[in-house]
Amino acid sequence: MDEITILLVEDDYLNRRLIKKVLNEKGYNILEAKTREEALAIIQKEEIKLIVLDIKLGVNDREGINLGTYLSDTYAIPFIYLTAYQTTDILDDALSTSPYSYLTKPFKNTDLIASVELALKKTAERESNLPFLLLKNDGYNVKVPLERIEYIESKGNYLSIYSGDKIYQLRSTIKQMLETLPQNLFIQSHRAYIVNKGKIDLFRSDCLIIKSKTVPVSKKYLEDIEGALI
Repeated sequence: MDEITILLVEDDYLNRRLIKKVLNEKGYNILEAKTREEALAIIQKEEIKLIVLDIKLGVNDREGINLGTYLSDTYAIPFIYLTAYQTTDILDDALSTSPYSYLTKPFKNTDLIASVELALKKTAERESNLPFLLLKNDGYNVKVPLERIEYIESKGNYLSIYSGDKIYQLRSTIKQMLETLPQNLFIQSHRAYIVNKGKIDLFRSDCLIIKSKTVPVSKKYLEDIEGALI
C-alpha cells in the first residue's frame, strides 16, 4: 500500500508534536506547517491525502477558516478542522467550507484517529466513483481518477500523464484525449499540453504553474485559459 501523507497545519508546538506522534504511530507520514504560506508551499509540491487544520493560526482567529475556504475552492484535498472555540458563529463559518470533520480541543487520540480514517475512507469512496482513465503501471492496469491528473504532455504518438509523483504512458494523441476528457475539468494550453483547470496554481501569458512544474501556454489558447480561470 502506498504511504499516506497528511499535512498538519498547527502553530502550537505542543499540539503539533502530540498530533504528529499519534498519527505517526498509525503509520501515516506527517508533514508540518505553522502558517498558511507554509501549508500552500507544501501542497504545491507534495501529494497530500488529507489536511488536519487548526482554525486559529497566529493572531488571526479565523485564518484556518480562510485557508479552508481556499482549499475548498481550489483543491480537492479533504481537511479536518481543529479548534479550541465552540461558539456558534465560528462553527457555522467553519462548516460552510465543507470540512470532513471538526474536532474541539482537547480531544481524545481515538477521536482524532477515527476522524482521520473516516475522512480517508470517504475520499477513497468518492474517488472510486469518479470518472477515470485506465492506464498501465508496471504491467498492471490502474484506475487513475480524472480529478487526480495534473496535466498531459504529448510526445509523438504517446501521451505522458502526470498525476502526483506518477507518470503514466498512453498510446494516444492530444486530439483523441481531448475528445475523451470532460471540458469542465480539462483545457488545452498548448499544442502539446492539456491541463487540469483545478490544478493550476499560477498563471501568466506564456506559461502556468502546477505544483512547481511549468507548462507552456501558447497564444492560440491564451484566451481560453484566461476564461477558464475567471
